[in-house]
Amino acid sequence: MKLLLKILGGLFLLLVIAAIAIRLFVHEAEPVSTPSSAADVLTEKMFKAIDKPAWDSTAIISWNFGGRNKHLWDKTRHLGQVEWGSNKVLLNIQDITGKAFENGTEVTGEAAQALIKTAWDHFNNDSFWLNAPAKAMDGGTVRSIVKLGDGREGLKVQYTSGGTTPGDSYVWILDESGLPTSYKMWVKVIPVGGLEFGWSDYTTLYSGAKISQMHKSNIFDLPITEIKAGKTFADVGLSADPFIGI
Repeated sequence: MKLLLKILGGLFLLLVIAAIAIRLFVHEAEPVSTPSSAADVLTEKMFKAIDKPAWDSTAIISWNFGGRNKHLWDKTRHLGQVEWGSNKVLLNIQDITGKAFENGTEVTGEAAQALIKTAWDHFNNDSFWLNAPAKAMDGGTVRSIVKLGDGREGLKVQYTSGGTTPGDSYVWILDESGLPTSYKMWVKVIPVGGLEFGWSDYTTLYSGAKISQMHKSNIFDLPITEIKAGKTFADVGLSADPFIGI
């Protein structure tokens, strides 16, 4: 037992040292910026590249986030189905209500509320990764153009309200057409500022909207897989409306 505690203590110390090293040598200060009309023009260029109007008209979409969370999103009715592990939640996205199931059995009371809240958090995070560029002019956002430490110019979008973690900032790197190729992050859930993820392997939905399926970083990758979209549930492989009764 004492040996096990020593091993665990040593591992914890290594993790702390690694975290400090990453913080010291990888952390990048968030670039200071001033909102401008030029940033809004650049945002509109990005919207054109991803075809945001087509995204707005996309009715139903399903996807797998990082190989761990499965989503079905009825964008028209603001309803979502979120599955992870042995859990499934049918979620009303706007008022954070719904039905929760564990191993196929409906749960109620505080257990249900906890699963519904977790599903809402998963949805906020995973739908952002699905098409974050389309959210650059959401309510509560502030946009500016910044210079990064390596000389690149980027479109900074700060979320001052809304979602699960208001206050997060992202700097988009765009190609000549305005299509995002990566972004750098300053977010509460990651202690290292300036972590960069690529946006690549784009696919085009039936509506014309472009979605990146791979986000690579120097630390880990986040794939978006099993993307299906359509006007009806049959288009995404379902025989019936799963949201009846919520």
